[in-house]
Amino acid sequence: MQRPVWSLPLSSAVISKLNRRGYQCTADIEHLTTGVKEEEASEVLDLVDHQRYPVSITALELLQREAELKPIVTFCSELDRALGGGIPLGKTIELCGVPGIGKTQLCLQLAVDVQIPECFGGLGAQCLFIDTEGTFFLERLREMAAAVVRHCSLLTEDQEQQDAMRTFTVEKILSNLFVRCDDSMELLSQISDLPAFLSDHPEVRLIIIDSIAFPFRLHFEDLPLRTRLLLGAAHQLAALATTRNTTVVMTNQMTTRVQGEGSRLIPALGENWGHAANIRLLLQWIDCKRMATIIKSSIFSVSIILSVLLPVHT
Repeated sequence: MQRPVWSLPLSSAVISKLNRRGYQCTADIEHLTTGVKEEEASEVLDLVDHQRYPVSITALELLQREAELKPIVTFCSELDRALGGGIPLGKTIELCGVPGIGKTQLCLQLAVDVQIPECFGGLGAQCLFIDTEGTFFLERLREMAAAVVRHCSLLTEDQEQQDAMRTFTVEKILSNLFVRCDDSMELLSQISDLPAFLSDHPEVRLIIIDSIAFPFRLHFEDLPLRTRLLLGAAHQLAALATTRNTTVVMTNQMTTRVQGEGSRLIPALGENWGHAANIRLLLQWIDCKRMATIIKSSIFSVSIILSVLLPVHT
């Protein structure tokens, strides 16, 4: 016996929707189908639930996963030693310092080093370099690439390394480096687009933003809004670093803080931003030498401050 839809024990909202779609009695809806098999629907729902509620892992499993990730060497032995072998994967790193201290030079070096073949202890990966200041020096990058290729060629011993050197060339290094020169208004959009970019370029294991400070210092007079946007961007970058096992390196400028009758240089973008990165490195001149000080780290004890000598680039 057919029943009118309005007589079913359904809410008035559901009955109204059924009526609007032309379903007046139970015969109208008895044999409806979506065209999707039950097992297919179950598979889709399981996938959706997995994406919504990620599988938990133990702290030990997380520690073991991080231990398996190779760091990116800097070729500065003191700095590599202080960082446990190099710049770690899956972390966000902030490089702070005055102009000319070597922030961009270190970024260029990392852009080359991340591409060192695995048989030489490297990652054999690619790099995305987002240049917001127009300070990307292609010729300097070419020189660094040539130096790293020469270095690896001198270390070549077995057949696997000989084979790797046939493709590890300056031209290959330059072709594995994606460069984007963005103005200030596009940086946030580029950060939002990074998940799609990484899906299309899964070999990218290093993202460099040189610099994160430049766009926000020039075009944001509303400081609370700037802080919200910065922290939102930092959250997106940290999530990408963790989920994609990708390193994010950002450079930051210095600003003057007046204290009483004196003043001192501090990293720009405010105190809240100072907690955004996993590791914060301060590059500075001390006794005419370039020094790097780890002033904040989620890996090393914050009570231990390590200073290391940086090589002077020529």
